Amino acid sequence: MWHFISEQISECIQQDFICDDIRQVNAGDSHQAFIISDGKQRFFVKTNGKIQLANFKAEAEGLDHLSSPTLFKVPKVICMGVVSDHSFLVLEHLAMSEGDEKTWFHFGQNLAKLHKNHTQQMYGWQEDNFIGLTPQSNLWQKKWSCFFAEQRIGFMLQLLSEKGLVLANIEGVVKSIKRLLIGHNPTPSMLHGDLWQGNAGFHKNQPVLYDPAFYYGDRETDLAMTELFGRFPDSFYSGYDEIWPIESDYQYRKPIYQLYHVLNHALLFGGQYIESAKITLKNLDS
Repeated sequence: MWHFISEQISECIQQDFICDDIRQVNAGDSHQAFIISDGKQRFFVKTNGKIQLANFKAEAEGLDHLSSPTLFKVPKVICMGVVSDHSFLVLEHLAMSEGDEKTWFHFGQNLAKLHKNHTQQMYGWQEDNFIGLTPQSNLWQKKWSCFFAEQRIGFMLQLLSEKGLVLANIEGVVKSIKRLLIGHNPTPSMLHGDLWQGNAGFHKNQPVLYDPAFYYGDRETDLAMTELFGRFPDSFYSGYDEIWPIESDYQYRKPIYQLYHVLNHALLFGGQYIESAKITLKNLDS
């Protein structure tokens, strides 16, 4: 496998690369990840089963679109493909560092610029993709309340139901979400889609984004995710507010937006995420 991947890298970078150092690294639950080197250059490689090539293609597409505004350092896609029973994605290797108050402030400013200046006329994306290993529906839609209720919460509840986890009446929940979001018509902003600290960082003090679940939607969904699994530092939100202040009623929508990610974790991991999702679903009509 590694000989084939080395050949593909060599072809793409137009110089010889023969990996002689392969180190597996922790990169979450979705894929196996490695840093490979020939002593001069290093690359970050993700591998999975053959069927996951579609995930890697979607990830590469999202990275490409996030890189075009040049507000964030985004790892360059080198190549991808299938060898034996494995799919693989090779990315530029970035040496990551922790941020400080100043760099997180800059991160917040740049995210606000991304949301404010890179927009669409409708919500969704030109193709479906994934959030982690979970399919994500992105059919273009004009009404945000319908898009989020149907293609985010309703779709995720349907996936759970197909797995034998019936957490609520799907039709009733979709109606409740539409009712709660009716009248809220946010700008369809370019979104990362899965923005928590595990998918963000810094390279030479530049803010970095990776592992997107790309689409156009309410900017508040990105912000809600930053508060779900370990809140970003306060300076991040100060930087964001300087460019595009967060609306005061965001706090009422935040639990609904976070529910999407809790449901995804319930689907993938079960346990406490199922109970957490049930509590939020129960509170929708209260």
